[in-house]
Amino acid sequence: MKKITLVVPCRNEQEVIKLFYNEIQKIKKDFVNVVFEIIFVDDGSTDNTLKLMRELAQNDDVRYISFSRNFGKEAAMYAGLEASTGDYIAIMDVDLQDPPFLLKEMYETLESGKFDSVATRRVTRKGEPVIRSVFARIYYKMINKISKTEIVDGARDYRLMTRKMVNAVLEIKEYNRFSKGIFSWVGFKTKWLEYENTPRVAGETKWSFWKLFLYSLDSIVAFSTLPLSIASIMGILFCIVSFFIIIFIIIRTLAFGDPTSGWPSMVCIMFFIGGVQLLCLGIIGQYLSKTYLEVKKRPIYIVQETEKAKLNSK
Repeated sequence: MKKITLVVPCRNEQEVIKLFYNEIQKIKKDFVNVVFEIIFVDDGSTDNTLKLMRELAQNDDVRYISFSRNFGKEAAMYAGLEASTGDYIAIMDVDLQDPPFLLKEMYETLESGKFDSVATRRVTRKGEPVIRSVFARIYYKMINKISKTEIVDGARDYRLMTRKMVNAVLEIKEYNRFSKGIFSWVGFKTKWLEYENTPRVAGETKWSFWKLFLYSLDSIVAFSTLPLSIASIMGILFCIVSFFIIIFIIIRTLAFGDPTSGWPSMVCIMFFIGGVQLLCLGIIGQYLSKTYLEVKKRPIYIVQETEKAKLNSK
């Protein structure tokens, strides 16, 4: 008997949580000699999500973890992976944008022994705002140019992994997490499944454009040091340019006089260089802030309640 654990992060998903559970019950008949374990992770919901989890936990195949506050999806995924007991572990969104019917093909692929992970990627972004799609494509092109870790365009968190790969992911205990990068960084053989974008069955997305933008910055800081190199190169470049400008001004003044002419252009140059300096300081500040958060070694999450008891955890 093999066991598949489904890790399902939730935040204010009262409209869809039971729909998700019912869909999983439908696909179970396609599996032979396989049992399912569903772990819902409540990431600080303020609606009836936790209440519905408690009700579903009356079923033998459901467990839940409730955080003391909102720690973010990355923490929820880590908590679910840590609590999982299955031979194979999948991460799924509760809104059914991750089609459950793909689990059968994913399971059969891992059973063949040729792969350690089956991951999914969207080949279209139908239904998304145009500006979000444009920026997403720009982001994937940029991150793959500046990072040695490949981030697949359109990749979802939805994937089925072997226990061996999950154990490797859990070894990475960094506080600032970007799971798409971590899954790639640990290695192992991965097969990619492509599918058309599926809209949410109910409720609203918790990912605004601004949150996605900040999340993309986190990924760049986590998996590339090139911005630091760019800041250093820009500093050297402007030192060289300023040296030649000083020489030019001295020669022009000695040859033609009128040292005050051109002051508007000089002010513009000063503002430009000042902006570049602030940009470089901001880049350094981003890396410093992540380092600061890491060295404090705060827990990735704190558990308030599970289906068994109320407790504190890491």
